[in-house]
Amino acid sequence: MVPTGAYGTWPSPIDAALAASRDGRPEFAGVVGEEVWWTAPRPTEGGRRALMRRRAGGPEESVLPAPWNVRSRVIEYGGRPWAAAARPGDGPLVVFVHHPDQRLYVFEPDGGGEPRPLTPVSGTGGGLRWVDPVVLPDRGEVWCVLEEFTGDAPTDVRRVVAAVPLDGSAAEDRAVVRELTDDRHRFVTGPRLSPDGSRVAWIAWDHPRMPWDGTEAMVGEVSGTGPFTAVRCVAGGPDESVAQVDWAPDGSLLLVSDPGNWWEPRRIRPDALDGAEPTATGLCEGRNEEFGGPLWKIGLQWFQPLDSGLIAVIHGKGATALGILDPETGELVDAAGPWTEWAPTLAAHGTRVVGVAASPRTGYEVVELDTRTGRTRVIGAAHVDAVDPAYYPEPQIRTFTGPDSREIHAHIYPPHNPDRVAPDDELPPFVVWAHGGPTGHAPLVLDLEIAYFTSRGIGVAEVNYGGSTGYGREYRNRLREQWGVVDVEDCAAVAEALASEGTADPDRLAIRGGSAGGWTTAASLTGTDVYACGTIIYPILDLMGWATDGTHDFESRYLDSLVGPLAEVPCRYRERSPIEHVDRISVPFLLLQGLDDPICPPVQSERFLARMAGRGISHAYIAFEGESHGFRRADTMIRALEAELSLYAQTFGIRRTDVPPLELKK
Repeated sequence: MVPTGAYGTWPSPIDAALAASRDGRPEFAGVVGEEVWWTAPRPTEGGRRALMRRRAGGPEESVLPAPWNVRSRVIEYGGRPWAAAARPGDGPLVVFVHHPDQRLYVFEPDGGGEPRPLTPVSGTGGGLRWVDPVVLPDRGEVWCVLEEFTGDAPTDVRRVVAAVPLDGSAAEDRAVVRELTDDRHRFVTGPRLSPDGSRVAWIAWDHPRMPWDGTEAMVGEVSGTGPFTAVRCVAGGPDESVAQVDWAPDGSLLLVSDPGNWWEPRRIRPDALDGAEPTATGLCEGRNEEFGGPLWKIGLQWFQPLDSGLIAVIHGKGATALGILDPETGELVDAAGPWTEWAPTLAAHGTRVVGVAASPRTGYEVVELDTRTGRTRVIGAAHVDAVDPAYYPEPQIRTFTGPDSREIHAHIYPPHNPDRVAPDDELPPFVVWAHGGPTGHAPLVLDLEIAYFTSRGIGVAEVNYGGSTGYGREYRNRLREQWGVVDVEDCAAVAEALASEGTADPDRLAIRGGSAGGWTTAASLTGTDVYACGTIIYPILDLMGWATDGTHDFESRYLDSLVGPLAEVPCRYRERSPIEHVDRISVPFLLLQGLDDPICPPVQSERFLARMAGRGISHAYIAFEGESHGFRRADTMIRALEAELSLYAQTFGIRRTDVPPLELKK
């Protein structure tokens, strides 16, 4: 007989160290000849990103040893940090960004040498940064996005598409770098070269728009050693978001954009590109699902053209699938497999398509689809169950009703442990998870941080509140000028519904979130009485400070759409900021902050705590040296997770001896 145990007291084999070791996912998959490459997290190695390869028929192996860290900081969220060219007989040539100095390096992994720098270090502001490279050995160059700081302020920055010589001549001389575009646009993605090499396409946008608001697909002509010529916008605009562009084998320009409610695949034929007003036609309309997503990083890919003329696409509503689209007929055939979430990274070689996918029972893995046979297989970063999967939670896909009868999408993870059952007369505590972004979403995948709580008898509710992606532009536009209102209301509506239906204990509800989710958590504690406590992680707490040189360039005008233009509604900035309403906080909280965070700087947390001083509210503050926006080091994640559990145990009256007690101060 299974023993009975109170919720929250259950023993679990999923400890914080195990959860931390599985944090992060493979990213930026690519095909180099017959090989598949990708970047992979290394939490126990200081949080670096390793570059991995899998040779045809062989095991996966590291391309670069520690301490090489393949990660870009362009727009602070980065993007595709590497590219490689296969050279028959000579082995691959790879160009990558090294995180500590943000320089481009070139490396011949089969040549026995060391990486050589291609770009110089700049002492101005954040220096020179690079992302989304394309290696062109025949030209002796790598083309990519250059982000150049021109002053010390976070908004003193310009971005262009640039060409860097592969011979290393630019390593000491910035002037050797050729700029291929001007800096008329504040933001650009990396270039995509047409099959015949005569044209190039990229995406551009300007403040105050964010890329999911409106972007432009730009096309130019390649002209010898000069900048691109005949540059013009061929699609997109202030109210149409182009998320990706690339070329079909026949020279058509493919793109994903949302002139309607959904990001959908579209095409501009070569003859239309030659016309005065190119027109993009839809390839798979009327499905009411997304074929794209928010461009939080430079170089994300939701589709990949194939040599056959077919297109590999990632699509879905809420969850996503990998499919093969026939652009001539609109027929779409999905790949078989258990995966419910495909990351926006695709690569192809011949009939093979490579992506990164996960499911509620597996973490993110590198997956290959053979389009000839329809067979899928895991070829890298394979999920391995470190514990019996019986301890994994069973998610429920739910739709709740919020204010004004609006739909709210959520994933509910009830407490689950094969070794314990709860008393019949007890309801479980629940923690509402508010995702970051806020223009993002909570994917339906195995997350051992969630399992860490559910296996101990604490439920988790991931809320894709209004503003989340995956449900169309109308759903994500619910948050326009309503940040701190709709997100707070939606999270509270889910929590209260769980309590009303008898799924959760109404007296033991908590909320937690990081970044924008940290904002929602803090705003919920100052604006509702639903929760007994909260965990606030690298948050935004002061809108006025954040909007006035208090964050990085990419998001410096984000609040124009989320809250409203500062010059027009300054009172709204003060009224919604949690820092202005600390007197309304009446429950314990935990505040976690990286001290090197340029996006949500620690000064916001410090000012918030200063205003809390002397109010008699139990709280704890843990700041982490060397951590930025998003914790990457195993020791940080272990301490943060155990501190969070201790907060809930103390607040909910749960006795646990397997985590260090969190010292709560008043």
